[in-house]
Amino acid sequence: YDYARPRTAEQPFSTNLSVFPSPWAEGRKIVRIGIRGYAIEKAVRPRANLVFLIDTSGSMNAQNKLPLVRQSLSMLVDQLGEDDHVAIVTYAGSAGVALEPTPASEKRKILSVIERLGAGGSTAGAEGIRQAYALAGQNLDPKGVNRVILATDGDFNIGITNENELKGFVERERGKGIFLSVLGFGMGNYNDALMQALAQNGNGAAAYIDTVAEARKTLVEEATSTLFPIAKDVKIQVEFNPAAVAEYRLVGYETRMLNRDDFNNDTVDAGDVGSGQTVTALYEIVPVGGPRTIGDLRYSTPRAPTPVQGSEYGFVKIRYKLPKADTSRLISAPITTASEVRRFEDAPRDARFAASVAAFSEIVSGGRYRGSMTYADVLQIASASRGSDEFGYRTEFVQLVRAAKSASSLARLER
Repeated sequence: YDYARPRTAEQPFSTNLSVFPSPWAEGRKIVRIGIRGYAIEKAVRPRANLVFLIDTSGSMNAQNKLPLVRQSLSMLVDQLGEDDHVAIVTYAGSAGVALEPTPASEKRKILSVIERLGAGGSTAGAEGIRQAYALAGQNLDPKGVNRVILATDGDFNIGITNENELKGFVERERGKGIFLSVLGFGMGNYNDALMQALAQNGNGAAAYIDTVAEARKTLVEEATSTLFPIAKDVKIQVEFNPAAVAEYRLVGYETRMLNRDDFNNDTVDAGDVGSGQTVTALYEIVPVGGPRTIGDLRYSTPRAPTPVQGSEYGFVKIRYKLPKADTSRLISAPITTASEVRRFEDAPRDARFAASVAAFSEIVSGGRYRGSMTYADVLQIASASRGSDEFGYRTEFVQLVRAAKSASSLARLER
């Protein structure tokens, strides 16, 4: 998304707000909150101390798994500078160090180890994680980025089998300055919930890679956002004005919900945001007097509206810590009628495309909130708001919707 860029690394986020009519529910509106992180220039980015933790178990023996891992990590190595370091740990029936910490200037040596990786055996992921963090700790750079990059299909079945214990281990290592990123490959056993939880507890990100194009997007075009954090424990809180908004709901992000009282608590972990990364959240709101879904309680006492300045729908607060800091900072911005358009067609192009993705998600997840929205409607919105689409990501989404539409038609014919 082409959001405005923040000016400094000290205040590393810009906010982009828009309000427009909901395309799937008459009388309701969508609040789009777009956030963009500060982009670190390549010439001044910190040194990277990376450990690749690679699942070589039997479940990875498929074309879209270990062979794709080898291609993906080779792409990433090509993006590294001469002062960066790489180590490789593999795990299957047992874990082992395939490559000791090696300067990225020795690319041929690193790529040779990656090319020799083979799959076979059961999975001992927890032991591999211990060895990977130990290597990262041996080469720790207090001023650099220290990161374990786990490449797996998520099939953890030997070692630390308790999820809380595994997440606790990753969290303790994060306190030493070593972050975790998770790259998921293939279908089938891929454990999305656990991989995302591990990445979040490790102040990292989780990405799913199923094609060479997706690997190039994540590890080449977005390499700096994948590897180099500009802020950690990033939390977003939105407060709506009861004088203007009768009801609201966050669209998606079910696995990222935060308790309200945790927003100001610096001991509560949240995700990190990488260099130049964008984050988009959509809220569906019912304006006061609009078509509500929840009636008043019999014994509830209506709360007096809070006085506000101007015409505010709500207020956005972003709390974050700089990568080496323990105390959070705050950025805030009001959501006002100045950000509103009266027709959906007049909403910013990025906002309309985001709405098409949200509508598609609503349909494939059961359609409780989709109203009269169909796959054809999603295609119309996405195609009209696709824009230049330099790398073809939005076109890929349009193709995905077309595939879902065709599958839905076939299912009806079979019945």
